Amino acid sequence: MLGKRSATEPQPVEWDIIETEEHYKSRWRSIRILYLTMFLSSVGFSIVIMSIWPYLQKIDQTADASFLGWVIASFSIGQMVASPIFGLWSNHRPRKEPLVISIFISVAANCLYAYVHVPASHNKYYMLAARGLVGFGAARIDEVQDSQGNIDQVAVVATNVLFFVILFIFALFETILAPLTMDMYAWTQEQAVLYNGIILAALGVEAVVIFMGVKLLSKKIGERAILLGGLIVVWVGFFILLPWGSQFPKIQWEDLHNNSIPNTTFGEIMIGFWKSAREYHTERPVGCPVEQAWCLYTPVIHLAQFFTSAVLVGIGYPACNVMSYTLYSKILGPKPQGVYMGWLTASGSGARILGPVFISHVYTYLGPRWAFSLVCVIILLTITLLGAVYKRLIAFSVRCGRIQE
Repeated sequence: MLGKRSATEPQPVEWDIIETEEHYKSRWRSIRILYLTMFLSSVGFSIVIMSIWPYLQKIDQTADASFLGWVIASFSIGQMVASPIFGLWSNHRPRKEPLVISIFISVAANCLYAYVHVPASHNKYYMLAARGLVGFGAARIDEVQDSQGNIDQVAVVATNVLFFVILFIFALFETILAPLTMDMYAWTQEQAVLYNGIILAALGVEAVVIFMGVKLLSKKIGERAILLGGLIVVWVGFFILLPWGSQFPKIQWEDLHNNSIPNTTFGEIMIGFWKSAREYHTERPVGCPVEQAWCLYTPVIHLAQFFTSAVLVGIGYPACNVMSYTLYSKILGPKPQGVYMGWLTASGSGARILGPVFISHVYTYLGPRWAFSLVCVIILLTITLLGAVYKRLIAFSVRCGRIQE
């Protein structure tokens, strides 16, 4: 309910709206359904995201970590393409039609994803298409509203950029988890799926605690301060993740070298290779692949570094995420926000496209030192941007002088 105002207080007509009890209950029923839908969607996404890399390696031996970035990004590409199509459709036809079609596409795409191992070749491209179709079916159906005037466009653009970087950082973090842990700690595919799944589950619990905490903290220090603090925490997390020391990761060809025993006949060597191949023909070698040249000179990232970084990113990301949404909504004010929220959604989709592609290519060809150093630079630039527009990120009502900050 927007509520009543004093008779002597001049307010636009939009403020004098009283919500009926029936409409209030209907609105909250819809919100709870959306909560459940988003929860189930997030659970499904988390299950898939942790298994994509091992699954991709299993179905197509030619796929490398750089292609993984495109597979993960294809979801957001499909979502970005489909959103305006379904939005336009819902404006001219009953909303059930695009909703039913999007669900049908999602089911069909997930079935395709489950059977991408069946074709005899080009399996990685079938997976790419399947993930793109899953994103196409997952497109949000937002009603396009008329835009509003008297909005600080600089604050709007800056908040979109901040939101882009926040999602960009987390998208690349969850993308690189499986390749990083398999390279650094010689985890098998099964171990990577299990352990990283546990890590993400723990980060989810941590995020729930952070969400409850920032709600109380924002009333004392404000949303902007929490957003700034969250970015600093994320920067520290990635800085800690930089490789250091004199210990190096296990190289995949170490087992081959260890099997070469001096004074062994050629026949014995061949028999050993044959037995080894029969025993391990279904199991990929573990460790950092020698094809990645940086594996030979880049120090290992210790488990303590990795877990500390994960905890810090798990603190900073949810704080930044919820505060960017809150600030953006307050900047826009009480009028319909559909168009501007559409831009925010597009910004997030773009981040989820570029983040995986960026980190997978830089990590594959240059290694974690370059990858995480560049991430630290990006976060520092984002903190600088936030400092530059800090005073402009205020609520619409504050800027218009209706209430004091």
